[in-house]
Amino acid sequence: MFSCAYHFSLDFRFLFPALGGLLYGYDIGSTSSATISIQSASFSGISWYNLSSVEVGLITSGSLYGALIGSILAFNIADFLGRRKELILSAVLYLVGALITAVAPNLAILIIGRVLFGTGIGLAMHAAPMYIAETAPSQIRGLLISLKEFFIVLGMVAGYVVGSLLVETVAGWRYMYGVSTPLAVIMGIGMWWLAESPRWLLLRAIQGKGDARDLKDTAINCLCRLRGEAFGDTAPAQVEEILNELAFVGEEKEVTFGEVFQGKCLKALTIGCGLVLFQQITGQPSVLYYAASILQSAGFSAASDATRVSILLGLLKLIMTGVAVLAVDKLGRRPLLLGGVSGIVVSLFLLGSYYIFLNDAPLMAVGALLVYLSFGPIGWLMISEIFPLRLRGRGLGVAVLVNFGANALVTFAFSPLEAWLGAGTLFYLFGVIGLVSLLFIFFVVPETKGLTLEEIEAKCL
Repeated sequence: MFSCAYHFSLDFRFLFPALGGLLYGYDIGSTSSATISIQSASFSGISWYNLSSVEVGLITSGSLYGALIGSILAFNIADFLGRRKELILSAVLYLVGALITAVAPNLAILIIGRVLFGTGIGLAMHAAPMYIAETAPSQIRGLLISLKEFFIVLGMVAGYVVGSLLVETVAGWRYMYGVSTPLAVIMGIGMWWLAESPRWLLLRAIQGKGDARDLKDTAINCLCRLRGEAFGDTAPAQVEEILNELAFVGEEKEVTFGEVFQGKCLKALTIGCGLVLFQQITGQPSVLYYAASILQSAGFSAASDATRVSILLGLLKLIMTGVAVLAVDKLGRRPLLLGGVSGIVVSLFLLGSYYIFLNDAPLMAVGALLVYLSFGPIGWLMISEIFPLRLRGRGLGVAVLVNFGANALVTFAFSPLEAWLGAGTLFYLFGVIGLVSLLFIFFVVPETKGLTLEEIEAKCL
């Protein structure tokens, strides 16, 4: 049993890696308003506000292309740096990217800032779920990993709120992006203070990448710091148990590139990459990044009106994500996934019908966005726990790369595709993809509730 004090202490520590999700979510919410602000002749505060749809797409998706770069970097450096240092590096990139974006004198510098910020997103979204998965007790692992997704949605709501307040301020888009800087500083300081992942240290020990005795002692110390002093008496036994389990499943072998696409890791890749791919190609980035624009086309013509309704959408998503976070370790992963994706399908077909048949009923567009529940926290939770430990850094790196690659492509392509196909047809297309994703979840995705990471590897792969 865990005491209330233990819960508070543990949860408090996990706020710092979750801040990486908060900054990612804030980028989504603020960009929704920033793309309106930066194109305003009255409020952009710049002479180059007359942007084409492609240029708007580059601003919107610039952070996602950066996230692709971060994902590629993570694939090669994550196991060398460790989860904690990777999160510190992501905080530095968040800070530099936000500052450059906020003071950008022209479009080219603005996009460079967006890409640097996005590189921080790629590293954070790779390292944060791994760090939490490897340091959290299995009884509440789902809750704590899902906390990162809750912070993503919380960041979105904050972005919508800040955007609503600043969308009719001269150069408001600069302030929207500048707000990220103090959060990046807090994240970096917090991760500097936190202990390293004991499982990562033990993996290095069992693979001979350092003095095994020193790494084992450090792992015990880190486990005590993460779980609290009361855990100190049992920490050595826990470390021995983890070492034995790692040896049993063959984690001492060196990872080869080809092995990521074989055996257990291939099955984990199929599950993890399938989830994040469907999460993006069902239109989630389009609905979230372009929420304010969708609402403008639905009849909320004033920028401030559209961004305020976006806040309502964000708050509802925050509530639903909070429910999923609290329920994930009780109800399980699969039921929440099936329910959330069903909400996506209903929402997308309603949006398609609004644009094609019922464009005189703007409340339908609002209602459709309200039931757009998304995959919630479960997609990121699954990819953080499904990979074998020895392959987790690189396997999760591939999944994050697929996630942001699809995200960037869909986000960039939304405006041109909307102009070509029409919004109604495009949302219908996303809805059909949503139906396919339901079949994938039902037939392919396993339930991992209540299992340790080692049990998941043994029983689900």
